[in-house]
Amino acid sequence: MTQSELIKALEVPSGKIDVVLDTDTYNEIDDQFAVAYLLRSDEKLNCKAFYAAPFFNNNSTSPEDGMEKSYDELKKILTLCGREDMIEYTYKGSRTYLPDEKTPVISDAVQDLVKRANAYSKDNPLYVVAIGAITNVASALLLDPSIAEKIVIVWLGGHARHWHDTKEFNMFQDVASARVVFSSGAPIVQLPCCGVVSAFSVSQPDLEKWLVGANPLCDYLAKNTINYCGHSSDKIWHKAIWDVTAVAWLLNDNSRFMLEEITHIAMPQYDHHYSYSNAAPFMKYVYHINTDALLTDLFNKLKK
Repeated sequence: MTQSELIKALEVPSGKIDVVLDTDTYNEIDDQFAVAYLLRSDEKLNCKAFYAAPFFNNNSTSPEDGMEKSYDELKKILTLCGREDMIEYTYKGSRTYLPDEKTPVISDAVQDLVKRANAYSKDNPLYVVAIGAITNVASALLLDPSIAEKIVIVWLGGHARHWHDTKEFNMFQDVASARVVFSSGAPIVQLPCCGVVSAFSVSQPDLEKWLVGANPLCDYLAKNTINYCGHSSDKIWHKAIWDVTAVAWLLNDNSRFMLEEITHIAMPQYDHHYSYSNAAPFMKYVYHINTDALLTDLFNKLKK
């Protein structure tokens, strides 16, 4: 892919596009919002498949257990959205993180992504939105490097470049995968967490005013978030629901939801820092979120 082709691929898409979502849905409470937002943005986004990503924290006993729980949670959200038809196109992903930067972890999700991506081209790419550890996407690129020219990757991962480290959950779980993706030659849009997307958050009053009682989906999302953060009448809290922003980049016509720039790729290192080179390929880097505009669009679509 030439430099001009790469820069063109990094533009916010116009017209209706095909999208797949790679998600660690059971990790906490924000992936569920992103899944529903994608499905409810069908005026532009044609969702083709969902991939369950591995994760390992207090909500799982292993990366494999996290992936299995995410697969089950995906099916729950699809049902709440009235989109049981998409369960057939929901795939289990990697059961471990990459063992190194050369060996893919094969799964149903990885095989589907490779097969699906090969039906696209530089002029008509498949948009791959990833909101968890990026193991599935990296494995697909290792299995078939040629798909790098047929996809555009939108990843919520890492922290802002001005942050003191890159030790963000999606990135530090599988640094090898992040390095594979960033060196693959594929067009990459990065939405950093702390320092940028952390500004996109909701509060208990927001959820109770705008979502509770609207429909079963809204009730689930609101109550799941409130239960996660803790009911309180004397404590102020805001919960980042950052995963939504990766989907929102695809809808960012005229910069209505976020500001971004073309810059050189900053390569993730195993010591949880970036390395910089002016010889590195270009990427798209998001540096500001318009929280009010995006929350308005999100809530309005969830209540449909």
